[in-house]
Amino acid sequence: MKELEQRIIRDGKILDNDILKVGSFLNHQVDTKLLVDMAKETKKLFNEEITKVLTLEASGIAFACMVAAEYGVPFVFAKKSKTANLSGELVTAKVHSYTHNDDNVIFVPKEYINKEDKVLIVDDFLANGGALTGLIEVVESCGAKVVGCCVQIEKEYQNGGNTLRNKGYKVVALASIKAMTSNIIQFNE
Repeated sequence: MKELEQRIIRDGKILDNDILKVGSFLNHQVDTKLLVDMAKETKKLFNEEITKVLTLEASGIAFACMVAAEYGVPFVFAKKSKTANLSGELVTAKVHSYTHNDDNVIFVPKEYINKEDKVLIVDDFLANGGALTGLIEVVESCGAKVVGCCVQIEKEYQNGGNTLRNKGYKVVALASIKAMTSNIIQFNE
């Protein structure tokens, strides 16, 4: 998606340890017009029945909300910690965070995803695939169908997306980074 790529070039910041900071327009401060355009593009890429959208807190929530609104369906987010307001049967998965370099157990109340659901998983970044793998595990543990995964930005060179594609999942990135150095981002065309 050219609009997103141009925004990454203009406002993204490359930090040490291969981190791309997009907080000024996607994470901490959200450009809602850009997000609406990204949600419309997502619906074009996944032109099939979707009954739920699933993401991981916190950075995926704004994108998931816009995508779910585009489809007219609810979205669910997995929590990274068990809180007092989580009740009933919980579905869990272990997720490794590339950005934080730690492991989390994620939690989703089983009542929110059922076996009739056709779930589109969305997230902000795809690097090694830990978040998407955990979210796929949650959906499949509920007996629902994973329609596919859509991420805002994929670091293609880290191979998480290819691993999931090789397992048969449809994985699409709105912006796919082929290579990134301290001052250059090269997108896959």
